[in-house]
Amino acid sequence: MRNKPGKTDITNTGRRDWLGSAAKAVAGAGLLGLVDPLVRAGAWAAGSDAPEKAEVRIGFIPLTDCASVVMASVLGLDKKHGVKIVPSKEASWAGVRDKLINGELDFAHVLYGLVYGVHLGIGGPRKDMAVLMGINQNGQGITLSSKLHEAGVTDGESLHKHMQAEKRAYTYAQTFPTGTHAMWLYYWLAAYGIDPMRDARVITVPPPQMVANMRVGNMDGFCVGEPWGARAIMDRIGFTAATTQQIWADHPEKVLGATGEFVASHPNTARAVTAAIIEAGKWIDASPANRRKTAETIAAKSYVNTAADAIVDRMLGRYTDGLGKTWDDAHPMRFYADGAACFPYLSDGMWFLTQHKRWGLLKTHPDYRAVAGAINRIDIYRQAAAAAGAPLPASEMRQSVLMDGVRWDGADPAAYADAFSIKA
Repeated sequence: MRNKPGKTDITNTGRRDWLGSAAKAVAGAGLLGLVDPLVRAGAWAAGSDAPEKAEVRIGFIPLTDCASVVMASVLGLDKKHGVKIVPSKEASWAGVRDKLINGELDFAHVLYGLVYGVHLGIGGPRKDMAVLMGINQNGQGITLSSKLHEAGVTDGESLHKHMQAEKRAYTYAQTFPTGTHAMWLYYWLAAYGIDPMRDARVITVPPPQMVANMRVGNMDGFCVGEPWGARAIMDRIGFTAATTQQIWADHPEKVLGATGEFVASHPNTARAVTAAIIEAGKWIDASPANRRKTAETIAAKSYVNTAADAIVDRMLGRYTDGLGKTWDDAHPMRFYADGAACFPYLSDGMWFLTQHKRWGLLKTHPDYRAVAGAINRIDIYRQAAAAAGAPLPASEMRQSVLMDGVRWDGADPAAYADAFSIKA
């Protein structure tokens, strides 16, 4: 049996006394209005360090993990760093991609793999891109239809047996071809001997449309972020076959993305926005009460547009699979985790490249480390972390063991990508 990866080694650097007192006030009262206005203005908002753009549009998709972007605005943490965040609700990841590229959006809550795909010219027009921070870890899920459960399917193993016996075309949905949900879905199916490229039909469906499409029978299963897995259970049309943290505990998920061109011309703005969202993630993770308040806030029509009940339990790590099993998850969705959920580890970005190569989206091996180093703007993140009082890890790489027992540490990504028995 392989050893589990050790906890991320976090060191504390760059804390600012003025920010510490402000953060305590926010966490203690839950209201930014109690923080001294002069403190809220922030040290970065003076002189040449002032954001180049005072108001920015950040695109988001209606998902639970847009929470820190929304709360940075709602709590006024953006103004503390000298910038105003305007959250912009978008209909699809393709729309987010296009609006980032053409400049309608300055930043976006976006799929990790989408940013990498655009940078490499797969999944859309090629454009230099930037990952400024991780927005969250964990909290996605694979939902299978109630019809499959009626046929005796409860997990990946029974799904494989059922598909072999039925020999019909099965359809599964993900949210974007190079995105996280596609990679989780493919990895999970392949781990149970199901080749997603040969044994199934895979379609792309925007997250808010997943439940409606399953209700009318357009797919047998889907992988998406919350609250749409929980919503499928509430509507009695599906069950959770796996959470993505069962595939990879504390996996990377959404990121704060922008074009490389925007970051180059607006570095102070990028730092300020990143710092505000780091602080929002810290506030959300600080207590169950803050998570509940966040769930109530983002449930509104202008954000996720669903009942808060569909959001809050899984945000608190309280899961039910729709088949009678309930549990408190050891790896729930998290937005800060002492900085570990926010740091843009190079190895996280490299992992998505290995899966793009595995499934034929990339025809040749890229220079994994160089691509990740160009996209993941650790230089900007370090400045933002100092402004937000967030600790930094000891290394830009980390290691994990995924559900199939295979260790990922970024040491030899080409060999890792080539070693899978099921691949394109």
